[in-house]
Amino acid sequence: MPTQDILINWAPQETRVAVVENGAVQELHIERTLERGLVGNVYLGKVVRVLPGMQSAFIDIGLERAAFLHVADLHPGPPSRNEAQAVPIERQVFEGQTLTVQVIKDAIGTKGARLSTQVSIAGRMLVFLPHDNHIGISQKIGSPELREQLRARMQALTGGDEPRNGDKPGGFILRTNAEEATDAELADDIAYLRRAWALIRERAQKSPPGTLLHQDLSLAERVLRDLATEATQTIRIDSRLQCEALRAFGETYMPGTLAKLDLYRGERPIFDLFGIEEELARALARRVELKSGGYLIIDQTEALTTVDVNTGGFVGARNFDDTIFKTNLEAAGAIARQLRLRNLGGIIIADFIDMTREDHQQAVLAELRKQLARDRTRTTVSGFTQLGLVEMTRKRTRESLAHMLCEPCPTCQGRGQVKTARSVCYDILREILREARQFAPKEFRVVASAAVVEMLLDEESVHLAGLSEFIGRPISLSAEPTMNPEQYDIVLM
Repeated sequence: MPTQDILINWAPQETRVAVVENGAVQELHIERTLERGLVGNVYLGKVVRVLPGMQSAFIDIGLERAAFLHVADLHPGPPSRNEAQAVPIERQVFEGQTLTVQVIKDAIGTKGARLSTQVSIAGRMLVFLPHDNHIGISQKIGSPELREQLRARMQALTGGDEPRNGDKPGGFILRTNAEEATDAELADDIAYLRRAWALIRERAQKSPPGTLLHQDLSLAERVLRDLATEATQTIRIDSRLQCEALRAFGETYMPGTLAKLDLYRGERPIFDLFGIEEELARALARRVELKSGGYLIIDQTEALTTVDVNTGGFVGARNFDDTIFKTNLEAAGAIARQLRLRNLGGIIIADFIDMTREDHQQAVLAELRKQLARDRTRTTVSGFTQLGLVEMTRKRTRESLAHMLCEPCPTCQGRGQVKTARSVCYDILREILREARQFAPKEFRVVASAAVVEMLLDEESVHLAGLSEFIGRPISLSAEPTMNPEQYDIVLM
């Protein structure tokens, strides 16, 4: 098992977490105070619109955009997987109705947050399902004997619970770190989660629609609950105040992590000392260098993410097939790591270098699946297509790193390229001719970037003079330093 260190850089406006395994950054998590994610939050919502055609409803939970509730996320859910047999949403909810809902996916782009009425509250070892009464076990606990033992212990701990006022006693899912938990630890988690749900219900009865009833833990607290594992050696944080707060939180809920918690007292910023800032910059780049000399090109679009593998400067030692195979093997690990670092989700297409041998293809696919198995986020790999592409999906619950830290370029609007100065010159000449046919000013004045004005005065001066003679009006030029290469304005004098 690889050794792991977790670094926490805290500031009042932002918390950043890096998970480092054997000296290499594997995960980056960022939470901004003003842009904190909503996944896990429970709200009292109000139905503002029901859309039978989409089997969905829009719910006002007090955010800028209405949130989205699909019929599949209503509890109790459809009685059958066959949608034709499911109870339609218009027979389950109505406009003006108030519902207790939980955010299961943050708003992404122009899409509002996605909701569910199946509320779940996560604890240290358990997830509480107030509307169910079954005991579930994490799939990562693979031993059948251990699964049965855990289920029997949980039934003994919760078997005496009786429904109150017709309510279900609630169900539980055992998380991976419940594998070695004692009965006392499980009982404490059960009591904590039931107290949290009781408080949510109490607030829902007294609050107006749009009220936040329950908020998930902060990123620093989730480090102790979700990211720390047996492989974690240290959890270093650079804020004394937050370190003390985490110790208090850990004493109550995660005492096993206290020995790993350490206050970083160094003079240099913690992310600078361990090279995280450079890794963060590389995680925003389009090109990713491989140690062998090959490289990846990663492009993120609205519909999907593409990863192109290239040999680059790697020439190999024996033959071309081995060179391609080694590059693709290294790329498989790098792709899995980049998906975690950049938090890329949705449909992902990997274009490995074409391999002629079937065993090479299967070895690369096995390596990719092996590396993706370390991901905390669920991924599926479909294998090679007829075109030699690997299709995969990764669950998307929040914005990617690039969408969180960057915005489209104001010059090119995210296209990645701008028109040449000559193209803009010809646009200007056509626009002047168009204007001259509608208006009769004394003079046309062109205001544009310095590069465009310089080309009109130099290489395109003959065409400019010819146009001026053709329309019978003078054309003057003015350079505006603040204009981008594609901007221009034609003023009628």
